[in-house]
Amino acid sequence: MPSHEDKVRVVETYIAAFAKGNPEAVVALFAEDATVEDPVGSPAHHGRDAIRAFYVASMATGAKLTLEGPVRSTADYAAFAFSVSLNYGGEKRVDVIDTFRFDEAGKVIEMRAYFGPDNMQGF
Repeated sequence: MPSHEDKVRVVETYIAAFAKGNPEAVVALFAEDATVEDPVGSPAHHGRDAIRAFYVASMATGAKLTLEGPVRSTADYAAFAFSVSLNYGGEKRVDVIDTFRFDEAGKVIEMRAYFGPDNMQGF
């Protein structure tokens, strides 16, 4: 099982890759059969091809991610709060908590994003 430090590195790599607009670096963090549910309650993206398409579209918005506090981890999970800043038609912000579930090799097997209308400002 990955250590807390390993999980923090994955989260930091995720945030940095998003900042660089590098979907391939994000996809490399995921296992082949991983899922991304963003936001929770929406249909999940299954497998690296679907995850790649999701992140290509997400990065095309120009969104910037900023960690908002420390990464929390336990067992095979990490949770982290961050904000998403967008600038189209004015400044917009979404406050999000993501969870990553890891496999034994340290790859993300499940990502879930928690946010709703009350967490969206400027929309």
